[in-house]
Amino acid sequence: MFFSRLIVPLPAEMKKAALFDLDGVVFDTEPQYTVFWGQICREYHPEIPDLEYKIKGQTLTQIYDRFFSGQDEEQKVITQRLNEFESNMKFNYVEGFEEFIHSLRQKGVKTAVVTSSNREKMESVYRQRPEFKSLFDAILTSEDFEESKPSPDCYLKGAARFGVKPEDCVVFEDSFNGLKSGRASGAYVVGLATTNPAEAIAPYADQVINDFTQFIIHNS
Repeated sequence: MFFSRLIVPLPAEMKKAALFDLDGVVFDTEPQYTVFWGQICREYHPEIPDLEYKIKGQTLTQIYDRFFSGQDEEQKVITQRLNEFESNMKFNYVEGFEEFIHSLRQKGVKTAVVTSSNREKMESVYRQRPEFKSLFDAILTSEDFEESKPSPDCYLKGAARFGVKPEDCVVFEDSFNGLKSGRASGAYVVGLATTNPAEAIAPYADQVINDFTQFIIHNS
């Protein structure tokens, strides 16, 4: 059973599966994305202040549909720039994540990445982090979902991949859309204050942590 040092322990019946978002949860990449999207948003939508923060947690399709609808050429240019950016970005683990995920797997907890990132982006992850696939029992990307966050579709599929109920899963998320997705699925939601302030995400999570060093594994 895994506990938070600072908050109420997670219920024992929620040990069956842990479902992790990617950016801002497994990897501390959100500051890099803020820089990239900040530049894009200032170029294309200078009339919307802080747009790079408002789109956090949205898929590329959602961003295009809302802010670049009908602009096919612009979408192609942005996608190319994004692919180049992601192929060179750093994928550093959120503090304490590696130890935490190894401890979960040793306890028999199923683990999965459930991300809005696409397979092309994941290839960049695999090149830089060849051990990454071995940390998870399943990796679900945007191609695996019919609906994007905040729809619960991705986390419902994550639970189904392991044949367990969403109520038997713990979802780890950082963005508002991701937290809403986890909550709507019926899972127990742990929010990471890596992207947004703890007080801002608290209403959407059952627990809030700064990083994975706040968790320990208990033997019982």
